[in-house]
Amino acid sequence: MRLDKFLKVSRLIKRRTLAKQVADQGRITVNGNKAKASSVIKENDELQIRFGQKVVTVRIDRLKEVAKKEEAANMYTILKEEKLEKVEPEFIDDEA
Repeated sequence: MRLDKFLKVSRLIKRRTLAKQVADQGRITVNGNKAKASSVIKENDELQIRFGQKVVTVRIDRLKEVAKKEEAANMYTILKEEKLEKVEPEFIDDEA
């Protein structure tokens, strides 16, 4: 499954276009490697996503093409959430 589609279906990011933008900015890594929106992901991959001043690390537990809101949270496990002290200017999210 494509990375951008997984992020949307799992509701980690609300829209697929926003997921693509975040990936294109280099704010997502899959197993430690920078990922593109078109990167193919599989179960047990580890994603690290940078949201402004927060970095979230998740493990993919299952892949589904379509998921209801209640099922979406079961698609991944949050391994770590850390808040960053200093934010580099290119990572500031202007869409608030």
